[in-house]
Amino acid sequence: MDDRRNAAVIGLGSMGAGMARALHRIGIPTAGTDVNAKALQAMEHDGIATHRTPAEAAGAADIVIVVVVNAAQVEAVLFGEDGAVAAMKPGSVVVCCATIAPERAKAFAARAGEHGILYLDAPISGGAEKAAAGKLTVMASGPRQAFDAAAPALKAIAETVYDLGADVGIGSSFKMVNQHLAGIHIAAACEAITFAKSLGLDIAKVFEVITKSAGNSWMFENRIPHVLAGDYSPKSSVSIFTKDLGIVSDMARANKFPASMAGTALQLFLMCEAAGMGADDDASVARLLAGICKLDLPPEAWPQPAPADDEASSIQ
Repeated sequence: MDDRRNAAVIGLGSMGAGMARALHRIGIPTAGTDVNAKALQAMEHDGIATHRTPAEAAGAADIVIVVVVNAAQVEAVLFGEDGAVAAMKPGSVVVCCATIAPERAKAFAARAGEHGILYLDAPISGGAEKAAAGKLTVMASGPRQAFDAAAPALKAIAETVYDLGADVGIGSSFKMVNQHLAGIHIAAACEAITFAKSLGLDIAKVFEVITKSAGNSWMFENRIPHVLAGDYSPKSSVSIFTKDLGIVSDMARANKFPASMAGTALQLFLMCEAAGMGADDDASVARLLAGICKLDLPPEAWPQPAPADDEASSIQ
C-alpha cells in the first residue's frame, strides 16, 4: 500500500494539530481545517495546507481523520453543509477519533457507507504531547477494509493500535471505559490534593511523596502540577468530562449497571461547569473544592474570564 496516501485532519485543537504534524513529518500529504483561524495559521506556518471547510479539506484525501469534541460536531463536519463525506471519493476512509457514544458511531458508519465511504471507529488516548510525537494509543474497530485504508495514517499517529474487531462501536465502548477511569482519577486526585491542603500540609511535598507511593496515578502525576502552578489554562477541559462521564452514566443506566463513582465524579465536573469553569482545565475540580472549603491554593484559584470567541475553537 502506498504510505503517501493523502490525509486530511478535521479539527486542529491540541490533539488534531499534533496528529496533522505527525502525518506531515513522515511525508504523508496532509491538509487541515478548523473553525479557529489561529489554528489554521499555525498549520500553515508548519507547511501544512489548510482549507476553509471540511469538504474542501476532504476532497483530495484518501484518509479523513476527525478529531472534534462531540457527536454533534462529528455529524456536522461529516454530513452537514460543506461536510466531508459528500466530497470524499468512494473507497476512502473516515477515521473518527472523537469520543462519542457507541450507538452514534454505528449510525455515522452506516451513513458514510451509503456514500461508499469506509468508517473506522478509532478513539484515541495519550494527550497532546503524544499526539505531536506520533505515539498515541488508538482503540479501533471496523471492517478490515477500513483498517487497511487507514493503515498509513495509523502508522504515523500511533505507537499502539488496538484492533478490537470488525464491529463499529466497540472502539468507542473501550474509550468510554478509559474515560470512566480518567474522570474518576482526575476527581480523586483533585480531592486528595485539596484534602491535603485542608490538613495544612505542603502540597508540593505531598505531590512529591505521593508520586513515589502506592496512591499515585497517571492522572495525579499529570494534573496536580496544574494545581501547584495555579494554571488552569485548558489542556483538557472540564466540559470534556461532563460530556464523557455523561455518556458513561447513560450507558450504565441503559445496562442497569450501578456506576456510582462515575456519577459522583460527574457531579463534581458539573459543579465546576456551573461555577463558570467549563472551558478551563479539568484540574479545576481542585479549586472548586478549595472554594467551597475556603482554602487558598496557588493563584488563579477561582474562575478567570473566558477567552473571547475569536480565541476559542469548537473543534479540538
